[in-house]
Amino acid sequence: MLTLFAVPKPFRGNISIIQTNAIKSWLQLHPDCEIILFGDEEGTSDVATRFGLRHIPDVKKNEYGTPLLDDVFSKAQALASQEILCYVNADIILMSDFLKAVKIIRERKKVFLMVGKRWDINMEESWDFSLPDWECELRNYVLRSGSPRPPEWIDYFVFPRGFYRDLLPLALGRAAFDNWLLWKARSLKAPIIDASEVVMAVHQNHDYSHNPQGQKGVWEGEEAKRNRELMGGRHRCFTLADA
Repeated sequence: MLTLFAVPKPFRGNISIIQTNAIKSWLQLHPDCEIILFGDEEGTSDVATRFGLRHIPDVKKNEYGTPLLDDVFSKAQALASQEILCYVNADIILMSDFLKAVKIIRERKKVFLMVGKRWDINMEESWDFSLPDWECELRNYVLRSGSPRPPEWIDYFVFPRGFYRDLLPLALGRAAFDNWLLWKARSLKAPIIDASEVVMAVHQNHDYSHNPQGQKGVWEGEEAKRNRELMGGRHRCFTLADA
């Protein structure tokens, strides 16, 4: 079926609510879907135990304590029990349309990268996933109150196991790592499939308290600058427009 893997932020305050909502939505996708949480941030082990998820605490980090893309992706592909993987940011709610799209693409392509736009919403409370119409209610809420983001923002990556090799030690969650993953797929001559028209990926807005410099640190700090240097320039900063 599918292995989803993520690197959560510390489970504190609203971030805890947001990430728990996301994980609960992944658990609704299919009983055979596997979920792996990477990293040793506060609360990750407890959440993994609570929901019966796999937890890999040991990942390589830079001097700022940020997990590195190459190590996380390498370990995920080595450990996954499923042939199709999805790296997803830990604040993204996924619904049934996501798995349907994966199945369709998998039937038609052996090698691929599936990505898509996200919708931003404010979420202050836990969503009740026990309700039979939780997905319909959420869609209506997103359409009423949310807004789609431009093609520069990519929050999930679906690909076959073994696809991503020789990756760079980019800082996850910092500027441009996601854009470089699209360039890497194109450099491997793989089709990039933009599923935005059929998949509603829901991003729950949050602050940037996990970074000492806040939002500016995430997008313009030393880690962001290093990511861009490692990439080899902005010409390798692809977006969904390059699908």
